[in-house]
Amino acid sequence: MTGSAGSASHAAVKDFLAMLAAERGAAKNTLDAYARDLGDYLLALARRKCDPFRATTDDIRDYLANLARAGLKPSSTARKTSAIRQFHRFLSTEERRPDDPAVLLEGPRQGRRLPKILSIDEVDAILRVCREGLDDPARPPEERLKARRAACLVEVLYASGLRVSELVALPLAAAKQAERPPEQGGGFLTIKGKGGRERLAPLTGPAREAIAAYRRQLLELHPETAKQKWLFPSIGESGHLTRQVFARELKFLAAAAGISPRKVSPHVLRHAFASHLLQNGADLRIVQELLGHADIATTQIYTHVLDERLKAMVRDLHPLNDEE
Repeated sequence: MTGSAGSASHAAVKDFLAMLAAERGAAKNTLDAYARDLGDYLLALARRKCDPFRATTDDIRDYLANLARAGLKPSSTARKTSAIRQFHRFLSTEERRPDDPAVLLEGPRQGRRLPKILSIDEVDAILRVCREGLDDPARPPEERLKARRAACLVEVLYASGLRVSELVALPLAAAKQAERPPEQGGGFLTIKGKGGRERLAPLTGPAREAIAAYRRQLLELHPETAKQKWLFPSIGESGHLTRQVFARELKFLAAAAGISPRKVSPHVLRHAFASHLLQNGADLRIVQELLGHADIATTQIYTHVLDERLKAMVRDLHPLNDEE
């Protein structure tokens, strides 16, 4: 690939990513993943003295086959296939090439992966550990504040099913809204999720109390945070707590509750929120709204929960079922 062709290829990728950001509201993590995947694709084409404006369907299939032979997981290959397919559709739509060589591509077959699930008892055990010693005067104030923050994060996550990126970046205004009683228009969070879509996340009483208690203790020790933007402020570059810090704290809490840390993550708690609602009779469409899924197909990873519930209903309620 000549220098001019290489520049044109990278410029096309840059324009594609700009389109995803502007028209589809793609998040930074999504854009970064697409940039890496398409960068690898351009590099592989360059080794074949080719570029995306001349690549054929066979060129793309050979590239994906090489990834499979190198041992790349089907889920990663599927993601790269999706990036390449969308990129070539963009080139065709923008009339940067007359055809779409990726239109006939098929992603690798993947087995249906069920989400990791925590039982209600396991979540209760984690919550009990969170609540221990929060008001113990023998603990140093900063240690108690850190424990109060962790308790608040877990209570809010399990009560609302937020994505961890939405949770750690909650604005301070969200706390003020959540602390108001429901009859005064409070008791919930307004979340701006993927693609800029807004949704309401109702909160339980314990979650609202956890927010209020955390805020009181934070303001006692650090009054200057009253003017900050974030509910969970930090000295890091983003200004708020990072996902990685919360994930580590959650694994520590899981271990203290006697649960394998490998089994627990913020995303697993989000799954627990959805699964436990469905187990207790919630409608799949309602859970879709609460999770912020644009497509019901994404929420259908939880249909195994519905299957079990339906079997139980037939077993327990059908008049002709005489099983003991």
